[in-house]
Amino acid sequence: MKAVIFAGGFGTRLSEETALRPKPMVEIGGRPILHHIMEIYAAHGITDFVVLGGYKVEFIKDYFLNYFHRSGDFTINLASGDITWSRAKAPQWNVTILDTGLNTMTGGRLKRARDIIGDEPFCLTYGDGVSDVNVTELIEYHRASGAMATVTAVSPPGRFGVLGLETENPIVQSFREKDSADVGLINGGYFVCNSGVFELIEGDDTVWEQAPMRHLVETGNLAAFRHDGFWQPMDTIRDREFLEATYAKGAPWL
Repeated sequence: MKAVIFAGGFGTRLSEETALRPKPMVEIGGRPILHHIMEIYAAHGITDFVVLGGYKVEFIKDYFLNYFHRSGDFTINLASGDITWSRAKAPQWNVTILDTGLNTMTGGRLKRARDIIGDEPFCLTYGDGVSDVNVTELIEYHRASGAMATVTAVSPPGRFGVLGLETENPIVQSFREKDSADVGLINGGYFVCNSGVFELIEGDDTVWEQAPMRHLVETGNLAAFRHDGFWQPMDTIRDREFLEATYAKGAPWL
C-alpha cells in the first residue's frame, strides 16, 4: 500500500518559515516534518510514498536526492576524488516526488497522481500534521467499513473542517468547513481511500475537502476512525515551537 502526502500548499499561516521553504520541509528535531510523517507510516510497514509537491517543490526534491549523501559516512581520496561510502543510514523507502503544479488544489493534486497510485487502496494525509494514530488498525477499520474512504476523526487543538457523526454509526453524516462556534471531532487527515475517489475529482480546481468529501458523505461512503491519542498540526510558529518542545521530551508520534 502507498502513502500519499499533500505537500504543495503555500503555508501562508507559517510565513515566517514558508517564505524560504515549503511547510512540509520545516524542521522538527532537525528533520522536516514530512520525514516524521513518513516515519509514522513506516512504523506500520508502509514504505512506498507519493509526495504531492507544488510550492517550492525543488526543496523536497533536493532533500531526497541528497538523502543518501547526508545520512552516510564516507572516505574521500582528495587526489583522485574517489569516494568510499560506509555506514549508510538511509531507510529502505521508495519515494516518488511529483510536481503537481503551483496553484493546483488538493483534489487536483491527488488526481494528478492517479497513474502512480494505481487501483489499490492507499493512505492519504497532509504534510504538516503528526499523530500516534495506529495506521494498521486504521487500514483494517477502513476495509471492514465497506466505505470508499475513511478519515481519522480527532479532537482539535484548534478548529478545522468538522465531521458530523452518530454515536453508534461509523459513517460520517455531514462535513463542513470550520466555524467559530464549532466543537467536537474534526478532520485529522490520515485517510484511507479506495481508487474510486478519483472519479469524484473533476480537475485541478477541485478541493478534496469540498465536493469530493461532500459526495462521499451524501452517499454514505465516508467512514470515521476515531483517534483519541496525540494529534497536532503545524499551522503557526506557535505550533512548530510546541512540536519542537514535544519532540525534545520524546515525540509521541514516533
